[in-house]
Amino acid sequence: QVQLVESGGDSVQPGGSLRLSCAASGFTFASAAMRWYRQPPGKEREFVALITSDSSNTNYIDSVKGRFTISRDNAKNTLYLQMNSLEPEDAAVYYCNVLWSWKEYWGQGTQVTVSS
Repeated sequence: QVQLVESGGDSVQPGGSLRLSCAASGFTFASAAMRWYRQPPGKEREFVALITSDSSNTNYIDSVKGRFTISRDNAKNTLYLQMNSLEPEDAAVYYCNVLWSWKEYWGQGTQVTVSS
């Protein structure tokens, strides 16, 4: 069965950095586009970034462009999100996401807190 397990969330000060990871299993990771979403406290879940299966294309929500980088290691079945210059507005639970065999899958999420 498809499993997505996020890790790397932590509490950091504004301006800090974090790298999130998502370990994937149960599907052909190297053939799937992958996405990161986030859900700030009291708000709707929102798209953050996407990467194609071969890493040839990426896409980001405007608010993170130039600060976040999505990447993947197909040999390790792992998705990453490098987050730099973190702002209080980036505080959220971050989820990785895949659409596979016409079904959408989510991980359990990892908490990112940004405060001084």
